[in-house]
Amino acid sequence: MNATRVEADVLRRLPKAVLHDHLDGGLRPATLVELAAEVGHTLPTTDPDELAAWFYEAANSGDLVRYIATFEHTLAVMQTREGLLRTAEEYVLDLAADGVVYAEVRYAPELNTRGGLAMAEVVETVQEGLAAGMAKAAAAGTPVRVGTLLCGMRMFDRVREAADLAVAFRDAGVVGFDIAGAEDGFPPAAHLAAFEHLRRESVPFTIHAGEAHGLPSIHQALQVCGAQRIGHGVRITEDIVDGKLGRLASWIRDRRIALEMCPTSNLQTGCATSIAEHPITALKDLGFRVTLNTDNRLVSGTTMTREMSLLVEHAGWTVEDLRTVTVNALKSAFLPFDERKALIEDVVLPGYATAL
Repeated sequence: MNATRVEADVLRRLPKAVLHDHLDGGLRPATLVELAAEVGHTLPTTDPDELAAWFYEAANSGDLVRYIATFEHTLAVMQTREGLLRTAEEYVLDLAADGVVYAEVRYAPELNTRGGLAMAEVVETVQEGLAAGMAKAAAAGTPVRVGTLLCGMRMFDRVREAADLAVAFRDAGVVGFDIAGAEDGFPPAAHLAAFEHLRRESVPFTIHAGEAHGLPSIHQALQVCGAQRIGHGVRITEDIVDGKLGRLASWIRDRRIALEMCPTSNLQTGCATSIAEHPITALKDLGFRVTLNTDNRLVSGTTMTREMSLLVEHAGWTVEDLRTVTVNALKSAFLPFDERKALIEDVVLPGYATAL
């Protein structure tokens, strides 16, 4: 199948896996309008289409801090049990409609406590909503499995609390941990105690690094904190000169450490200049375990199908390339080996075979 002529309906049907996607960045615009009216929050506009456009334009500033600021509107409607249940359920159904068969959703429970919910209650409620969504998706013939990554906000002081919740809910749908928020000035090693605790408890974690801050943040995330994956990691290219890998880049490639790459989001925050020049293609060709992700579907105006389509159209990707990053994601998913293997062999590979 010609790389530049992969039909949209083929891309939509391909089984997909996403490791880096934020719950509070993926609300439906119409839902956001309805929930905002219920809680009395003022939005930039109450027209769903205009609101979707506003988010996309506001996030296209090339600045990570301003990008993050758009979340004040989504978080405003995610402070009640009803708001969390609805957004979590719809999150799953939207993924299923996009052909996603496995996803890891991440969010910071401390950001959902302004309405009086305790962090543990937030986690319980989100898990209930995700379970409802998975049940409905399965009943509709589009099953998707969703695991949860709990986040600590690296610029605040509740990271250890979030890590404790990841341990407490590890048998109730939480599969791992992350730290999120502004990278520059908030190094991952500042939360070393939380990561050491997670390692002692055998809870896997990924760390946002190498997006707004460069190689030192990636080095700390891996070599000091012990991350099993890297969120974004686009600036690892600073350790590659004329195709020759430096020590850190070699470590990542040779040890098959997954890079959770988000092309559209990286363009919005100024980490890449175009889809054609996005590091994901060069890193894929160099043998890195790159994965393709959406990051924030509302804020970036995207889906997994759209991310795939952009790479096909602007970077010459083939269906084989899309299969590779999908398998990469499942190989590095925070799931038991036998479950990852089953998803690859029973779902992903047969699904791609029909498109080749």
